[in-house]
Amino acid sequence: MCLALPAQIDEKQGDDAWVTLGETRMKTNLIMTPEADVGDWVLVHAGFAIQTLTEEAARETWELLGVLTADEEEGSSL
Repeated sequence: MCLALPAQIDEKQGDDAWVTLGETRMKTNLIMTPEADVGDWVLVHAGFAIQTLTEEAARETWELLGVLTADEEEGSSL
């Protein structure tokens, strides 16, 4: 299974960008999303931004991941 996580672009330097992914800041390649710019939200997988998305979709995804994490910490299974 593969997982891509929403991240917001903080800085852009050519095909690379620094993004905030949750509480982590990481360097990400934008070769597949050349239209993405500072302030935009992207889905990051294996160090690559694979698509842009709205802030609403990004926040909804993080909220759902939080629910899954809380369920797992409580010992629930899906």
